[in-house]
Amino acid sequence: MENENILTIKDLDVRLFTDRGELPVIDRLSLSLQAGETLGIVGESGCGKSMLASAIMGLVAHPGKVTGGSIRFGGQELVGMKKRDLRKIRGTGISMIFQEPMTSLNPLMTCGRQIMETITSHEKVSKAEAKERALSMIRSVGIARAEKVFSEVPAQLSGGMRQRIMIAMALICRPRLLICDEPTTALDVTVQAQILGLIRRLQKETGTSVIFISHDMGVISQMADRVAVMYAGQLVEYADAEKIFSEPKHPYTQGLQAAIPRLDEQKDTLRSIPGNVPMLYELPKGCIFFPRCAFATERCHAERPGLVETEGHLVRCFQYEASESEKEQDVSEKEQAVQHDDRNAGSAAQGAEQKDEKGGAQV
Repeated sequence: MENENILTIKDLDVRLFTDRGELPVIDRLSLSLQAGETLGIVGESGCGKSMLASAIMGLVAHPGKVTGGSIRFGGQELVGMKKRDLRKIRGTGISMIFQEPMTSLNPLMTCGRQIMETITSHEKVSKAEAKERALSMIRSVGIARAEKVFSEVPAQLSGGMRQRIMIAMALICRPRLLICDEPTTALDVTVQAQILGLIRRLQKETGTSVIFISHDMGVISQMADRVAVMYAGQLVEYADAEKIFSEPKHPYTQGLQAAIPRLDEQKDTLRSIPGNVPMLYELPKGCIFFPRCAFATERCHAERPGLVETEGHLVRCFQYEASESEKEQDVSEKEQAVQHDDRNAGSAAQGAEQKDEKGGAQV
C-alpha cells in the first residue's frame, strides 16, 4: 500500500438549518484515506455516516450545508468547488454505491442504457464501444447472462442483481475512490456475502480506494483496513481495524462490539447499548455519549472531551486523557529524579576531589 493520502478531511462541519436552529450533523471531523486502502465508517443510524458520504460527493442538499473545514481529493479542494467541476470528478474520480438500488436506478431505463450513459457523460466514445464496455462490466460483476440483463429494467431484477448493476455503474469509469453506503443492508446474508466478496475482488483488481459505510461491525471487520467510529456527528474512535476489534477503547465502540452475536456463546438475550442516539436538537452539554455510558463521571456531564491519542488509537474519552496526563507526569517525575541523581552524583564527586586535595596537602 502506498503511503499517499488520496483523501484528506480536516475539521469538516456540516449543519442542518431548521426551525429548531442549526443542528450539527457532522462536528469538526478529520480523517484520511490512503491509496488502495479501505476505510470503514461505523455507527448507529443518525450518526452522520451518510451525510459524510454526501459531503465528499458534493451532494449535501437543503437544508444541509457544509459550514466549515476541508475535503481534499487528489490535491483538489472539494469544499466550495463549482458544480460543473464536481460533476467531472464524480464517476471518474469518486463514485458511490447507494444503500437501496431500486431508488437509485432509473426504473424506466434499461440497465445497459444507464451504464452506457455513465460512460458517455464522462468520455468521448462511440455507442458501440460504450455498449461493449457496459457488457464487459456486467460480466465482471458476476452476471453470466449479460446480454439479457443489459436489456432489462431494474424491476425485472432481484435485489442482489440490482446491486451488482449499481456496482458496475460505479466502477465503469475506473474511479480512484469508491464510497459504499451500506450496500448490503437490504440483502439477505447469502447475497450479502457475494456482494462483499465482489467488492473486495474488484478493489484488488483495480486498486481503488474504498470508504465502506455500515452499522454492522461484523461487515466492517471483513472489509476495513482502518475504522472510524461515529456517534451523533462526532468521530469518537479511529484506529487500524485490528486494534479496533482486538482492544476497543471508547465505551461506545466496546458496546458495539459486545452487541455482535457470537457462535461460541449461548445467551438468552443479546447485549445492547442502553438508551438511544440523542436527537441533534437535544445534545447533552458534556460528552454526547454521557447518558448511555457506564463509565461516566461528573466531568463527562459538564465538559466535552477532545480526541486523545493512546496506544495507536484516537479516542474521544476523558479516561484516556487522564491516563495520558499521568504518563506525562510520570515522565516529568522520572526526568526530575534523573536530574536529582545527577546533582547528587556531581556533589559526591566534588566532595571526593576535595577530600583527595586535603589528603594530598597533609602528605
